[in-house]
Amino acid sequence: MPRNELEMRANGLREQAGQDRLVFVSGNFNIIHPGHLRLLNFARTCGDRLIVGLFEDGEPSVVLPYDIRCESLESLVAVSNVVPLTNSELTEFIKLLRPHAVVKGREHQSAQNPEREAVRSYGGHLVFSAGEAHFSTADLMLREDSLAIKTQVCHEPEFLVRHGSSLNKISKIVERFSGLKVAVLGELIVDEYISCDPLGMSQEDPTIVVTPIESRVFTGGAGIVAGHMVGLGAEATFISITGDDEISTRSEAALASFGVRSRLIRDGSRPTVLKQRYRAANKTLLRVSHLRSHDVDEEFVSAVLEYLDKLLPTIHLLVFSDFNYGCLPQVLVDAVIDRCRKEGIPYIADSQASSQVSDVSRFHGAELISATEHEVRLAVNDFKSGLQNVANRLLDKSGARMLFVKLGAEGMLILAAPPSFATSSLPAMNVNPVDVAGAGDALLAAAGLSLVAGANLWESAYIGSVAAGIQVSRVGNIPLEQTALLRELNL
Repeated sequence: MPRNELEMRANGLREQAGQDRLVFVSGNFNIIHPGHLRLLNFARTCGDRLIVGLFEDGEPSVVLPYDIRCESLESLVAVSNVVPLTNSELTEFIKLLRPHAVVKGREHQSAQNPEREAVRSYGGHLVFSAGEAHFSTADLMLREDSLAIKTQVCHEPEFLVRHGSSLNKISKIVERFSGLKVAVLGELIVDEYISCDPLGMSQEDPTIVVTPIESRVFTGGAGIVAGHMVGLGAEATFISITGDDEISTRSEAALASFGVRSRLIRDGSRPTVLKQRYRAANKTLLRVSHLRSHDVDEEFVSAVLEYLDKLLPTIHLLVFSDFNYGCLPQVLVDAVIDRCRKEGIPYIADSQASSQVSDVSRFHGAELISATEHEVRLAVNDFKSGLQNVANRLLDKSGARMLFVKLGAEGMLILAAPPSFATSSLPAMNVNPVDVAGAGDALLAAAGLSLVAGANLWESAYIGSVAAGIQVSRVGNIPLEQTALLRELNL
């Protein structure tokens, strides 16, 4: 490969990495075995992004074709990029890439290593280690998480028949999502999943001891609602007030990769909300939230309204995705609702309260409100009356046209406002969830688009339930795709 092409490739990888520290490993990797997994996972812990230089066909000891070996490496969670190299290009590429560390197996420590002089030339590090044995099993667990999991959506065709619809009809509704334009207003939350290998119980005190193996970051909160909207075929603009920090900058890039147009207004008095989940054996052991929940100042409210004034005439739906961390003070909510009414734009709302206080009724006049039973009871301050009673009172208090009461594994209660007072229920459509985080976001996105696309209350509830069933079949909040939803509806 000509030197200028080699240099362009190295510069491209450095530009893609930004401020991330690069780690480099090279080899033939004919067949990925546990030793390779330990080495690659160890190398990944030495920096932020792991680049693998894969020797091309025709190099000594290469047996399998490059494409097959490359596909195997790219399927590993630890590996960020794979680049083709020859043995003769190795040291020159290292000098051009300038990785923080070059990692080799411990068996090479006493041999002659041409990489040593290359890393010395720019102040890098040459590290010898085979990693530790428990890394290989953890990598296989992560690999299973990253695979496309076959969903186990259990349909309820009788529900659709009872309400004058069918799977074929609602499939056509989903197809009409394309071309819809939506604005999503609410908190940006970043979810970090830290996969751990359990080591056992501490001998000093009754504490579970784990070793962090891999960290994966997902865009969550109202941001993923916008991501779901785009994945389902709509155009979405996300408006939020975030911290003035690196997490916000990275999140903006992640939103752009989803196809979401974002307007993130930075507030130096708060961090961008970060929620960390420590997981082992497919279970969450601990959640840590980094946040401040004071209401935003008037200047930020004005900035949001100024942007919305230009956007509202172009959209079909506005979504309030509220997590009660101060991004949506009542003065802003009231001003946005007033503008939506003047423009004739429907709006829907979800106000989550897992560990904080909320009042979903404050989104007065919404087309649809989505809430858990706990959130419904919080809104009417009644934790003793029957669910049907408190749900009807919430409808009356909020002036909303429709209400979804999310009941977790028990499914969902669906209510219409007076004068019909119609009520129905749907069981949970995935009885074997992998990760329930984000189910409500998927429900809200799919149901909201359904209403704008012409669905009635029951059809939107069904489509939203199927979307939630797909979402909980995988780890982490990942945007849904219209093709995946249609595939489930067309079974």
